[in-house]
Amino acid sequence: MKKTNISVYEPAVKNIDKILEILAEEYPEAIHTTLRHMDAFQLLIATILSAQSTDKLVNKITPNLFKKYKGPADFAYSNIFELENDIHSTGFFHNKAKNIIACSKDIVERFNSKVPDNMEELISLPGVGRKTANVVLSNIYNVQAIIVDTHVQRITQRLGLTVNTDAAKIEFDVMKIVPEDRWTIFSDHLIAFGRTICDAKKPKCPVCRLLSYCRFGQETGGAIKISKLKE
Repeated sequence: MKKTNISVYEPAVKNIDKILEILAEEYPEAIHTTLRHMDAFQLLIATILSAQSTDKLVNKITPNLFKKYKGPADFAYSNIFELENDIHSTGFFHNKAKNIIACSKDIVERFNSKVPDNMEELISLPGVGRKTANVVLSNIYNVQAIIVDTHVQRITQRLGLTVNTDAAKIEFDVMKIVPEDRWTIFSDHLIAFGRTICDAKKPKCPVCRLLSYCRFGQETGGAIKISKLKE
């Protein structure tokens, strides 16, 4: 398959302030993660569980999970088979349980049972990548961050703010376009937008207020997948 040299979509880049304004009007309540948590550690565990799952599903199991395992030490020294059973419904429970136990041990032994407040130390924890770290940093430590989940990845590609598929590259691409003081809110708004309008399989392009600034909407009307744009 031969690929052409495709660049960012200038209408989206040049009108980023308008895009931010529209998203803020449409999703005024979308200013925090929907994962329920009481502290940094609970949010870290919930975010790990949300991989290849949904916030709604994770929120169903975490109340009882956090009653049973009250902190890092409880998870760190838990029985892996019992933990797998407790998180089974979120999917990929073997790897998640292994990472949660290893991550919790690191937090207990390396960080005195406190979740790190910086990217370098967070991503040194087992099972914690940049997306998970950014969720914790932005929601707990008030650090501005571009959170590249599946919605943000899909929509930034569709809009034409990036041509990359790698999450880290997308994060850095978008950081250059969106004003720093809007990084977190932009991520939260895009996630809400992805859940309501810019669906992965059936985007509602005809009713989308971002249509005028969107490469995908202008060139395909949502009729083909974004990957086709690179052929």
